[in-house]
Amino acid sequence: MTFATIRVLVVDDSAVMRQRLREWIESDPGMTVVATAGDGREALEQLATHRPDVVTLDVQMPTMDGLAALDAIFAKQPTPVVMVSSLTGSGAQATFDALDRGAIDCVRKPDPSASTHAVFRAELLQKIRAAARVDMQRLLAIRRQRKTENAESTLAEPMASTLNADAVDRLATVVVTIGISTGGPSALSALFRSLEPPMPPIVVVQHMPRGFTAPLAARLDGLTSLLVREAAAGDAIQPDGAWIAPAGRHLILRRVGQQVRVVLSDAPPQSGHRPSIDVMMESAAKTFPQHCLGVLMTGMGRDGVAGCAAIHRAGGRVLGQDEATSDVYGMNKAACQAGWVDREVPLDLLADAFGVEIRRLLAS
Repeated sequence: MTFATIRVLVVDDSAVMRQRLREWIESDPGMTVVATAGDGREALEQLATHRPDVVTLDVQMPTMDGLAALDAIFAKQPTPVVMVSSLTGSGAQATFDALDRGAIDCVRKPDPSASTHAVFRAELLQKIRAAARVDMQRLLAIRRQRKTENAESTLAEPMASTLNADAVDRLATVVVTIGISTGGPSALSALFRSLEPPMPPIVVVQHMPRGFTAPLAARLDGLTSLLVREAAAGDAIQPDGAWIAPAGRHLILRRVGQQVRVVLSDAPPQSGHRPSIDVMMESAAKTFPQHCLGVLMTGMGRDGVAGCAAIHRAGGRVLGQDEATSDVYGMNKAACQAGWVDREVPLDLLADAFGVEIRRLLAS
């Protein structure tokens, strides 16, 4: 859906932050703040009165906090919500809970220093524009289905049951690369619940604000027997492990002797992002020619399309999350339409599809 002017409701318990958010949002001629609220109860009143296109919602508020307000918004008047969170332990956890429940995306509250304000403003406006285009009825239906599947899920059949000993020993010669954006934390949680050893090394680029990728890695680590961590420069990737690119830095794979190590780069954004899925996948295609599995999942934009092309041209395989299970069918749609996706797979079948494609790569 496209709006002539995106109408925003700003919810934050700080009067200073409400004013700043208003100024930043209204600096974009395509947006206007129709109302502000200091807590969740006031937000519901303003929601009913002004019927905004997007809500920016603080996580930690008195009277009715962000999670309670989010649930009430979705129950009474489903509206796209962008969470505005501080990076505290409880704030990060609540933000991930909000994303699981149907919030579109999150931004991290800026530091008091003015040097961070321009970056925050650009990120905020980008995510408000993206949120305004989301079909909330469809997204909430996906969330309800995913919640049911998680409650009833059984693990995919471990690959050990279909691999001989030699193939298991060669898992280090294969890499799985995952690119994901809007809707990613919830989709990754569902995927990693179904991933079990033995697995080749996995590398993930998830578009997130600075500071949230380490809590995301910890969250995923608690859902699987794989070791999941935020990538650090010099890490050697190995089977049965997954490395999440840190927000704000490109992740590049480079062979050093007998090992493949992580290189982190502050080079300019590519495809509008740092880390960029394209940068990560292109390096993987060079480092693991014919033995790279690319996976492009839910997200807005085109980051990952060039990366999938590089993997395909190098002789690897590419999977795309299908439209029906994607919160936003954007990056994966673009790669599929360009002809770089070998097959599209529902989220609940991705783990099984990994096994099929990894066995194919090991046999090549």
